[in-house]
Amino acid sequence: MLTSIPATATSLSDAAWIDLLEPTEEERQRVEQATGLRLPTREDIEEIESSSRVYTEGPVAYLSTPVLENTDCVNGRLTSVGFVLAPTRLVTLRFGAVAAFNTLTTHYGGATATPPVARDVLLKAFEEIVEGTADALEHASAELERISHDAFHRDGRRRYKLAQASEALRATLRKLGRMGDGISHVRDSLLGLGRIATFAHENVRDRSPAELTRSQAIRADILSLNDYQAHLSGKVQFLLDATLGFISIEQNDVVKTLTVVSVVGVPPVLIAGIYGMNFHHMPELDWSFGYPLSIGLMLASALVPLAWFKWRGWM
Repeated sequence: MLTSIPATATSLSDAAWIDLLEPTEEERQRVEQATGLRLPTREDIEEIESSSRVYTEGPVAYLSTPVLENTDCVNGRLTSVGFVLAPTRLVTLRFGAVAAFNTLTTHYGGATATPPVARDVLLKAFEEIVEGTADALEHASAELERISHDAFHRDGRRRYKLAQASEALRATLRKLGRMGDGISHVRDSLLGLGRIATFAHENVRDRSPAELTRSQAIRADILSLNDYQAHLSGKVQFLLDATLGFISIEQNDVVKTLTVVSVVGVPPVLIAGIYGMNFHHMPELDWSFGYPLSIGLMLASALVPLAWFKWRGWM
């Protein structure tokens, strides 16, 4: 899909901003012919080398970065966005419906909109992407807070069946896995955005004081978001370690129960084995209370270890 801004432009060559959403080869060639600019392909934009993401060809700057499609970093996706900045024109190429561009289109579109300047559109795009990334981190932080509350503030008096506890721990591990993956997407986006914002700040000439101030603010916001993203990554790792610790405790409880049962069962089996030998000179065989005595000894030998474990707090 091809969109030119402003909407009142009589041709692509008159537009200050041309936005290409999942462009076909025919659309790319049409824009190239109208603007005289070389447009990178999707493969070029998705390259991960720094030299492929930020470079210049004469007065034209080529920038590309992965960007979150929306503010839900857990269920959302990364998509690649390319910026081709000429002195009087900006061409954006994207391969996903990035929410930040909806705001750009609303801000600059329409017959009554003020005709944009290419650098102004670029800075506005950076600002909207940074704001969307910040919202994604806020949502991730809120979700991690819920997971933390469930893990550490649950009523300890409530008893859960083993199967229920195991399923709850598995669900928590899945949530944390998705959170870690989503926050890594945010990191990829911030790294790419920081790279192109720095390049644009240092290489774009003839900027006004207002543009310079906005550019510096964008870079400062990206740095602060990088710090916050690192904090959330650490929190994900902490909660993951805590969840694995809870799983280990559950396993230890099971092993402890089996150990207690096996220890309690040994003395009665020993006594029953002795009296099951039926030796001729075993005095209790001719005693009328011999059978009750053996039963009592077996019960006592089972209850004494249970009482000991209970007193030591092992069960």
